[in-house]
Amino acid sequence: MKLIDAIIQGIIQGFTEFLPVSSSGHLALYQHYFGSSDESGLFFSAILHLGTLLATFIAFRKDIIALIKELGVMICDLFKGKLFKTKMNPQRRMIVMLIVSCLVLVPCVPFKSLVEDVSEKYMIVLGCLFLYTSAILFLSDRCVKGNRTIGDITCKNALTVGIFQAIALFPGVSRSGSTIAGGLFSGFTRETAVKYSFILGIPTILAGCLLEFKDAVDASESFENPGAYFVGFLVSAVVGVCAIKMVSWLVKSNKFTIFSIYTLILGLTVIGYELYQRIA
Repeated sequence: MKLIDAIIQGIIQGFTEFLPVSSSGHLALYQHYFGSSDESGLFFSAILHLGTLLATFIAFRKDIIALIKELGVMICDLFKGKLFKTKMNPQRRMIVMLIVSCLVLVPCVPFKSLVEDVSEKYMIVLGCLFLYTSAILFLSDRCVKGNRTIGDITCKNALTVGIFQAIALFPGVSRSGSTIAGGLFSGFTRETAVKYSFILGIPTILAGCLLEFKDAVDASESFENPGAYFVGFLVSAVVGVCAIKMVSWLVKSNKFTIFSIYTLILGLTVIGYELYQRIA
């Protein structure tokens, strides 16, 4: 792993994990057209995801600390037999709804590698998935503004966001863009949609990291040049914090469409290039 390669992929991961343009899709494009099939791909991918996980903790530290405290109270209530007798405050409701959204992913996990293999072999499929991302971003930016806050989220809303997140297992479909769109379609305020999306990403990213580490160990991948790994981790974390602030501002200021235009152009470019390659 070269240092410059680690920096470039750290920047790509940090920005695209949170900007609604698909981190997996952009990394697939970079690795396919420019680069990198080294023997430590899964290890490095997991480390980049840990960097973006750190970025989420930094950006939403107050909310996450409040949720962790409430989770501790819920565990105590469980042992006291009061878990279902206590009225849900906004933090408790959010914890329950996050669990509901995550459960939707469980039956989809076995198909993740199959989906990634298809997208890697047929880049034209990746281009089509970028177009899907463009469409949902365009539609979500034009839906009626909602007024649901954290304390108003229902199981139906959580399931809707969870389904959108499951579709985002496809490379080229943005996880953050899908879940923000799912929240906006469900009537969330723009601030709530962003916050719910990024905090929902914590267990998802963490689970993905664990699976990547497991696959890397099973494949007996090499772990060389730790300095490059640390740089990639640091870059993805710093860039990730900046990306979170950028997305929060753009969603609140009704400028989400810019990402729809970008992914539309990117999708058409990938499809056009792949068709040209086949004709040529």
